[in-house]
Amino acid sequence: MSLFKIFEVAGSAMSAQTLRLNTTASNLANAETVAGSPEQAYKARQPVFAAALKAQQGLQQTVPVQIKGIIESQAPNTPLYMPNHPEADADGYVYRSNVNPVEELVNMISASRSYQNNVEVMNTSKELLLQTLRLGS
Repeated sequence: MSLFKIFEVAGSAMSAQTLRLNTTASNLANAETVAGSPEQAYKARQPVFAAALKAQQGLQQTVPVQIKGIIESQAPNTPLYMPNHPEADADGYVYRSNVNPVEELVNMISASRSYQNNVEVMNTSKELLLQTLRLGS
């Protein structure tokens, strides 16, 4: 793999982690929201990524991280009995989002560290390329 390909792979991984951080921030912002029905209640979202290996002339070649989409959690929304709430249904229930703040904070830490690791990969690759150019001069 050429050193230039590393920039493409690390850059795509950084873009993926940025999307993961943004999705997590959105989930945390909606963690305590309520709605009048389970269908209207906020559902936690998670990005889906893929990284594949391509066979090229008998060698395995890494390709950039691909963003496949964003999926919604299928976990049930928690009903809360609040008969005086303006959005309460006929039985007096509102439905909280299914976001787990602890899981989201762990996800945010993981995404942040993955982003930082990819920055280090790019910086190290840049230094190796610069040293290679200095040897050639």
